[in-house]
Amino acid sequence: MLVLGIETSCDETAAAVVRDGCVLSSVVASQTELHEQYGGVVPELASRAHLERIMPIVSRAIADAGVTLGEIEGVAVGNRPGLIGSLLVGVAAAKALAWSLSVPLIGVDHVHAHLFAGMLGRAGAKEGGASGAGAIEAARIEFPALGLVVSGGHTSLYLVRSWTELKRLGATIDDAMGEAFDKAAVILGLSFPGGPNLDALAQTPGANDRAVDLPVSRLGAESLDFSFSGLKTAMLYEVRGVPGKLDGAPPAMTEARRADLAASFQRAAVKAAIVKLERAIERGPRDAGGAYRAIIAGGGVTANSRLRRELAELAKKRGLPLVIPAMSLCVDNAAMIAGLGEVKLAAGERSGWELAAAPTTGG
Repeated sequence: MLVLGIETSCDETAAAVVRDGCVLSSVVASQTELHEQYGGVVPELASRAHLERIMPIVSRAIADAGVTLGEIEGVAVGNRPGLIGSLLVGVAAAKALAWSLSVPLIGVDHVHAHLFAGMLGRAGAKEGGASGAGAIEAARIEFPALGLVVSGGHTSLYLVRSWTELKRLGATIDDAMGEAFDKAAVILGLSFPGGPNLDALAQTPGANDRAVDLPVSRLGAESLDFSFSGLKTAMLYEVRGVPGKLDGAPPAMTEARRADLAASFQRAAVKAAIVKLERAIERGPRDAGGAYRAIIAGGGVTANSRLRRELAELAKKRGLPLVIPAMSLCVDNAAMIAGLGEVKLAAGERSGWELAAAPTTGG
């Protein structure tokens, strides 16, 4: 099935064409330069930029795929969660295209699509493994699987019974992991986008990830939720000192110390995610029976070098296959929307013209 995907949940305007799990084209227009001076995404500016770019991006995705609009058999759109103004642009465009082409419309949860991203491959590629670089049939994954979504707005664990049946097991109670990385980057004086720049700094030769013992959040003994606000505050105190503390100012901020702090922060943040994955694996899928058959990860933070490495180590230790997106599919993109939309369409799912944009995830 030839499916066009549209994604406008935040500050990426994206369109893609997918056929049978293979990505024929994937076009992403970033707004990084537009928001850089503000140190974060400005919702109104983001939605206006989507309005300007959406149709040119769709046209380019169609052209890059080597197909015509008349060949499209379905239009999938990320309709939740995200910035409501940004979502409205994508949903309106998808409805117009689906109606004009007389093809099905399917709404896709952006967070769920991040989990599916690792299943996608490029047209003509050989089958790949955990890298997500090859075309992998959805049927190849054994369920139930344990899913981890880590992005700027979401940090969640899922019981994945199938690609169309997911149950959230835990979520962040404050900052998302990506947001914590971005805020730590600001504290360290790094430029926007903060997360990738902090990762690069943490990889500085000689950087000591044990230089500072930053806290690893565990919450209650049974909790599968996440919390990164305490880690962020601890980083702030390391850089600027503890308010009211009488035993002197914090150490001077040399380049070596900056790299050590970045590495220490990254170690603690990633450890928090691994702790919850370990806890979930030990507990097992209680209402699905048996044990988890795979670990699936997705979201922008899966591009983080340390997280990718430790996820691979965990999967190897547990004897589980790891499905993780290729680097190009970690960020917000429309290929994951089209891919999951194709699966939903094959399962008989359709959305009506009343499909609405929603700022929160469906679960």
